[in-house]
Amino acid sequence: MKFELNASMMCANYGHMAKEVRDLEEGGIDSFHIDIMDGRYVPNFAMGLHDMKFIASATTKPLDVHLMIEHPNNRIDLFLRNLREGDTVYIHPEAEYHPSTTLQKIIDAGMVPGIAINPGTSVETVYEMLRIVDKVLVMSVNPGNAGQMYRPYVGHKIDKLLSLKDEMEFELYWDGACSMNKIKEFAPKGIKGFVLGTTVLFGKDRPYQDILSEIRNMEF
Repeated sequence: MKFELNASMMCANYGHMAKEVRDLEEGGIDSFHIDIMDGRYVPNFAMGLHDMKFIASATTKPLDVHLMIEHPNNRIDLFLRNLREGDTVYIHPEAEYHPSTTLQKIIDAGMVPGIAINPGTSVETVYEMLRIVDKVLVMSVNPGNAGQMYRPYVGHKIDKLLSLKDEMEFELYWDGACSMNKIKEFAPKGIKGFVLGTTVLFGKDRPYQDILSEIRNMEF
C-alpha cells in the first residue's frame, strides 16, 4: 500500500538541523512539514521563515508549509517567494477573512493549495473551499503543540471527508498524534499521507531509516 510520510520538523533536533534533514532524506521521507506559528492564532511559537528557507536549501524533497498564523494573506508573499514550485502551503480558513483570496495567491505562485482543519472545525464550514484546494490537512489534535492526545471524534470527520474527496478532487492528510496504529487503520481508508512527529518518528534513539521502513512494511 502506497502512502506518503512527512516529517514534522518542529520536532527535529535544531542543533543538528542539516544532519536531521540529510538523515530523513536518506531514510526515505517523502516531504518536510514546516509548522509556522505566530503566537496569536495558536498559543505558541514554532518554526520561522529562516528555518523554512534553510530546509528548502538543504533538500530537493517537497516542503509542506503549515501556516498557523492570523491573516496569512498579509504575509503570504514572504513565504511564497522563498518556496519552490510544487511545494504545498496550508492555511487555516478561520484565520482569514477571505481564505479563497489567499488560496488563489498560492495557486498563482505555482504552489499546491491546502487547508488545515482543526478538531473543532466542521466539514460544512469549509465545504466550498474543498473545490479549490488540492490537499486537506486534518488536525487530529488542537494545533500549536507537539505530543498531544488524539481526539477520537476526528475519525467521524475523516470518514465524511473521504466520502467527498473524489467528487471534490482533493487528497487527505493526517496531522497530530500519528501512531503506527493510526496509519494502519486510516491508510487503507484513503488517507494519502501522514505527518510524523514525536509519537512515532522523533526522539526514539533509532535510525530514521529503520522507523520509516518499519512503517512502510507494516501488514495491512
